[in-house]
Amino acid sequence: MHTETGVFGRSHEVSSRAHEQVVFCEDDRTGLKAIIAIHSTALGPALGGTRFYPYADESAALQDVLRLSWGMTYKAAAAGVDLGGGKAVIIGDPAVAKSEELLAAYARFVNTLGGRYITAGDVGTNTADLDVIGKHTPFVTGRSIAAGGSGDSARLTALGVFHAMRAGAESVWGTASLANRTVGVEGAGKVGSELIGMLLADGAEVCVTDVNDAALQRISQVHPTVRLLSTVAAAPVDVYAPCALGGTLTAASAEAIEAKLVCGAANNQLATPDIEHALNERGITWVPDFVANAGGLMQVAGELRTADPAAIEADVTAIYDRCRDIITAAKASGIGTGAAANRFAERRLDAIPRSI
Repeated sequence: MHTETGVFGRSHEVSSRAHEQVVFCEDDRTGLKAIIAIHSTALGPALGGTRFYPYADESAALQDVLRLSWGMTYKAAAAGVDLGGGKAVIIGDPAVAKSEELLAAYARFVNTLGGRYITAGDVGTNTADLDVIGKHTPFVTGRSIAAGGSGDSARLTALGVFHAMRAGAESVWGTASLANRTVGVEGAGKVGSELIGMLLADGAEVCVTDVNDAALQRISQVHPTVRLLSTVAAAPVDVYAPCALGGTLTAASAEAIEAKLVCGAANNQLATPDIEHALNERGITWVPDFVANAGGLMQVAGELRTADPAAIEADVTAIYDRCRDIITAAKASGIGTGAAANRFAERRLDAIPRSI
């Protein structure tokens, strides 16, 4: 039993596999306050996006970066890419605090890690930001095509989620099509918007919610058939697709959900691990987030090795097969899909001797 306090204790709260390194970065001149968490480099350098977010305090930022970096380890392992898991958070409101000088300062901290951590985009950062970061460190991926990168990863992230959802639909309803199914998308950002287009093209009926009214209005203009709701988690939908921030699957929401399938792009969807059991008890299939949303990781991993875009897209489409195998294994073993996905990832991690 771990009784440490501070960073060490927090790391063990997240996972029995402790973090290798956590770096606190501060630059007085630009106001930068960031945390970089490297969970594992067992399979390769730790890759994970930089989240720029106005956390309530440093403790909340630390908890988020620890959970997100752990998730990246499992995401990379399950996706079959030779990368470890890491993540970074910059504390602040990107609409107010973001500047080229601050991003440059952050890039210099990334550079000090010597390639153990490779950054990418996340909530609050975009390809333009990554282009700036790339001027000051080579350890960045997800830059614009003009800057030599592969561009925004939203489409391939959404494509992976779409195929994961198809695998879930096949398990629940016996067909991989979403035609005539109602899907509630929570979050109309870059990935959510791309996913909505794919669902509509497959014949699904879509409703959407977002805390940003402007995002909803953009969806209405592009896809006028989409219904706008104040919430979709408890709406009468077949599929609940969380595509905003994590932690929306709580004890309360698990009891209120009417959907038979939960599959979305958000990271860390379960507020606590026991929520999966609550979903199982109600006959709700959950497609683990770190498997479903790995398309963006596959894209930026492919960028690092200069892979052919068509080959990367084929790998993303194969998320369907991976999710189907995980759901089948879960049923055969009488365990949750999350536990089955963890086993899938851990087989790769445990095959590599632990070392730093």
